[in-house]
Amino acid sequence: MKDQYLVTIRLIERLHRRFLDVIKTELDRLGIEDINNVQTLILSNINEDQLTVGELTIRGYYLGSNVSYNVKKLVENGYLIQERSSHDRRMTRVRLSEKGLELTAKIEDLYQRNADALAAGVVEPGQLEELNNVLNSLERYWSRLVNFTR
Repeated sequence: MKDQYLVTIRLIERLHRRFLDVIKTELDRLGIEDINNVQTLILSNINEDQLTVGELTIRGYYLGSNVSYNVKKLVENGYLIQERSSHDRRMTRVRLSEKGLELTAKIEDLYQRNADALAAGVVEPGQLEELNNVLNSLERYWSRLVNFTR
């Protein structure tokens, strides 16, 4: 079990890096140079919501300092609009600008093309569902370990 567990951990990490490569390749194909793959994922996680940086950190499982830096860059490059909360002036919310919405639509097209290609014989929908169930179980297990030790 230990050997398979370690293989799984390494595979999860490799898959995440490879997926970031897929996004980078799509950005290159589109000729988009003012945003990176991680920032693109952040935009996808925001989608049509309006979030605080803290909510984005929780939702996307990013490190807080990286989110703050990336949000700053996304605002500077016109992908995000950052506004102070009317209820608590210390808190800021971010939402996608028109430029951000256009990019996320293109990334959604990428996801759809990927899903169509996968469905054309790479994996069965049931296999992905089973994989997702296992990964969710692993995430719950790790969360219990982290929360129990605190």
